[in-house]
Amino acid sequence: MKKKNLEHKEYLFVDGYNIINSWDSLKEKQCISLEEARDELIEILAEYHHYSGIEISVVFDAYKVKGNMGGEESYKGIKVIYTKEKETADHYIERTLDSLGRMKRIRVATSDWLEQQIVLSRGGTRISARELEVEIFNAMNMAKRKRKDINKENNLQLGRLGEELLKKLDNWNKSSD
Repeated sequence: MKKKNLEHKEYLFVDGYNIINSWDSLKEKQCISLEEARDELIEILAEYHHYSGIEISVVFDAYKVKGNMGGEESYKGIKVIYTKEKETADHYIERTLDSLGRMKRIRVATSDWLEQQIVLSRGGTRISARELEVEIFNAMNMAKRKRKDINKENNLQLGRLGEELLKKLDNWNKSSD
């Protein structure tokens, strides 16, 4: 997958806890440690961002945390947002959707039916937790196949080099370590 032109940038907002509660692997991990489930989701989304070029923001509710001021950080090219006290991920996403306007391509990943309807009414598109999981899985598989093809091509090209040249290259590589 290629990074997209800035004019046609795609945005993906992910309702973090909705996804964690929907994906079996993260649901299981959440039973052991919510922090580990969050970290794994963030890592998966960062890798997906790398391959897709999609601008990704993952939003986690902190609305029940007394005195929480919220926060935002960047991790491997994605935004990780923690809402402030009394603000849900849905509210944050809706507000941001309104501020970006209808001129951008914005998708929201959530399986919350009401939130999906609100997103659609504000010019965004929705993707369910399951659809996102499949999309990411397919993108990762495509990237693996592409890497495998590149490695095969490199091996074929190396096979065409003479044995003496391969030895020199190997010696040169060892001396530069």
